[in-house]
Amino acid sequence: MKIKNVHLAPGYSAFYFDDQAAIKAGARQDGFVYTGAPLTPGFDQVRQCGESISIILELADGQLAEGDCAAVQYSGAGGRDPLFTAERFIPLIRAHLVPRLIGLDVSRFRDNAASFDALTIGGAALHTAIRYGLSQALLDATARATGRQKYQVVADEWALPQVAAPLALFGQSGDDRYNAVDKMILKQVAALPHGLINNVPQKLGETGGKLAEYVSWLCHRIRSLRRSAAYMPDLHIDVYGTVGEIFENDPDRIADYLTTLEKRAEGFTLYIEGPADAGSKEGQIALLAAIKSALSARRSAVKIVADEWCNTQADVVDFVDARCCDMVQIKTPDLGSLHNTIDAVLYCKAQGVEAYQGGTCNETDISARACLHAAMATRPERVLVKPGMGFDEGMTIVANEMNRILAIGQRTGA
Repeated sequence: MKIKNVHLAPGYSAFYFDDQAAIKAGARQDGFVYTGAPLTPGFDQVRQCGESISIILELADGQLAEGDCAAVQYSGAGGRDPLFTAERFIPLIRAHLVPRLIGLDVSRFRDNAASFDALTIGGAALHTAIRYGLSQALLDATARATGRQKYQVVADEWALPQVAAPLALFGQSGDDRYNAVDKMILKQVAALPHGLINNVPQKLGETGGKLAEYVSWLCHRIRSLRRSAAYMPDLHIDVYGTVGEIFENDPDRIADYLTTLEKRAEGFTLYIEGPADAGSKEGQIALLAAIKSALSARRSAVKIVADEWCNTQADVVDFVDARCCDMVQIKTPDLGSLHNTIDAVLYCKAQGVEAYQGGTCNETDISARACLHAAMATRPERVLVKPGMGFDEGMTIVANEMNRILAIGQRTGA
């Protein structure tokens, strides 16, 4: 089956683009927006509208395959690609990708995805958001052309078993870190709450006291609301390097603080994502390794999750090989084509490092569903509920898609 035509549509993502540098520097919230000037190149405001581009592939038989180009909330931070806008990139897609797509045979996904992922225009790789969205459309096209579900295409092309079992889902609260937790407990997500601890004075506390109090509240709230004592979700909190800020990136002081959080976790397993930001990939690997070593010396069970500076599939390999963390967030838009996410998850699992297939609140329903199919084939230890920051919308999209896949798999014996 070949592609007959390509259609492009500008759209909104489920959240917004935020200038992480400006927020860390003290930009204050005024209602839903932030005050102050942006610091990251490309931003016009500290918080601005999230955008996407839909790539719609019209197949020879008239079927339409879809993918959404989307970029992370904190674009331009931690070595990531710059701000993504439809106005800037639709002309590039139309001029350079559409002619290559028309007439393309879509019988196989992996080869097509790798080919476009490696494409350069004027010596530069395509923006990760474009490669991400196009790969979703190519996966959908292969599934439609061959009469399979998307996860079955992945399982077949990577020679993976089709497992009819649910995945562990991870809810993200955004700034509504109290009400959203109640929702997560009621829907019994396997890990919570993300927390969005991206500012020292307002969220972490100058000596970490605000986060410590929040961890205590989390444990009390789970025990108060859960229907069964068997519900023991992992506590997974993203601190965006702020712990390193207050302790001057000193591994021992960071480890001492994390062990105090562990005591407050009261038996719940505690994951801390991005405890510090060293400002470079090499520095980040070394710093996370030192923190992990310091925790081990204290016989702490706190688990470190790598995020900043771990952007590409090659970065994931380097962080895993360095054994500097317990879990790696595979942030799907940052890896470009979905085949890189698939390879990254499988590499983590092969090396005994936990894989967290993440992404961003700033995606779309289409990208979230495509990612869920990739996860159903590769079986990461944790999958982000996305898109959006209200939790319920992402849970509806991801959990319901997973349950539909399971229902069809059980019916067909997959």
